[in-house]
Amino acid sequence: MKKLFIMLFAIGAAFGAFAQRHGHAGGYHYSRPRVVIVGVSGYSPFYPSYGFGYNPFYGYPYANMYRPRPSKLDLEIEDIKNDYQDKIWSVKHDKTISRQERKQQVHQLKHEREEAVIEAKRDYYKPEDRS
Repeated sequence: MKKLFIMLFAIGAAFGAFAQRHGHAGGYHYSRPRVVIVGVSGYSPFYPSYGFGYNPFYGYPYANMYRPRPSKLDLEIEDIKNDYQDKIWSVKHDKTISRQERKQQVHQLKHEREEAVIEAKRDYYKPEDRS
């Protein structure tokens, strides 16, 4: 059975190699090989869904459990950026004003967003008055 499988595989490889050549009037033209993706699935105790080992598609299963929590500053900056992102989206999709005014308002909102982030950082790191 094993010899039969090896013979069939060898014959298939030979036919595949010979099938790459096409005759033309001036000589031979070699075509590009066809790419075929073959997938195999099944049970493996090393997939992260079963809780063990490393999977190249998903990484280590417990890697995300030990991430540090974001600081108050990170959360505040994220809130500021989300608020201004919503405002910018609203201005960009407001068709009641001209295109030039929309661009000007978007530029102004982006400038205000950067100023708000800088102010949040300044307030976070500013030492408290201890008098």
